[in-house]
Formats: sequence, structure tokens, C-alpha cells
Amino acid sequence: MENRGEKAVWLKHNGHNCCQAVLAAFAGEAGLEPETLKKLGAAFGTGMGCMEATCGALCGAEMLLGLAEYQGAPLRARAKEMYRVFEERCGATLCKDLKGVATGQMLCSCDDCVRHAADIAEEMLLWGGEETA
Repeated sequence: MENRGEKAVWLKHNGHNCCQAVLAAFAGEAGLEPETLKKLGAAFGTGMGCMEATCGALCGAEMLLGLAEYQGAPLRARAKEMYRVFEERCGATLCKDLKGVATGQMLCSCDDCVRHAADIAEEMLLWGGEETA
């Protein structure tokens, strides 16, 4: 199986924002057309609120969680775990903090945020009852 993190980074450099890249890296498993996933993630480039809030790559991974595992009940514990792992690997979850807007100190590049988000999704998500990794 190809590495989803690297595929997502490639997509980011080829016409996708961070959220779209993470989503599109899982187009086959998600059961949606790549163009539909691209539309779904279109408003999450440069994080929610244009760098003010949650990283778009993390938003994409959380959306994939819903597509993979939603069965009528909230996925709070799984979402919290995904959030925690992303924060641990990247150093923050807010785009402005990741990019060091206030501090001048970048914690994680966009490429690395995309890579980590896709890798976390690949490690954590259940597609058809089996983990993808």
C-alpha cells in the first residue's frame, strides 16, 4: 500500500489545499469521488478562519474519521485521540500557532502537517472494520 502521507503532500503541491490533500489521499476508502472530497475541503485551506483556528489537515483527518466510522453515534473519544496525536506530533493544532504567526517560530510546516494528518488517519481509521495500516 502506498504511503498516504506522501500522497497527501504530493496532492498539496498539485492543486489541493491542506484539508483537500488529506481527504483526497483516501478517496478510494472514503467511497467518494476525488472532486467531491475537494469540494468538501475547499473552505479549510490555511486552517479554519484563514490561519486563526484548527489546521486544515487535521480537519481533513477528522472528516475522514466520520466517513470511516460514523454509525449514528458521536465519535468524540476517537476524535479527541486523533486531535491529541496530531498535537503531539506537530506541536499545536491551530494553524496560526503551527506557523508561528505571533511568535515567529514555526512549529510544523504545512507539508509536515499534511503528512502527519494523513499518517494519523492511516494508522487510526477503520475502513470496513479493519485498520488501514
